[in-house]
Amino acid sequence: MVIALSILHLISCLVLVCIVVLQSGKKSGLTAISGGSESYLAKNRNASLDARLARWTKWAAIAFAALTLVMTLVV
Repeated sequence: MVIALSILHLISCLVLVCIVVLQSGKKSGLTAISGGSESYLAKNRNASLDARLARWTKWAAIAFAALTLVMTLVV
C-alpha cells in the first residue's frame, strides 16, 4: 500500500510541476521577443488556456496535499 501511495504521490507531483511550468507568466515582459503583436482572438485563446491551467493547478495541488496527508498517516 505504501508503494502504491508513493507512486500516486510521485505522479501527482509531476503533474503539478508540469501544469505550473505550462502556465504563462502574469507579466509578459519582453514583448518584442514573446510576440507583442498578438491579435485579440489569440489573447482570448491564451486567456482561456491560462484559466483552465489555473483550475487544473488548484485540483492537482489539492490531490498532492491530500496524498501527502494520507502518506503521513499511513507511514
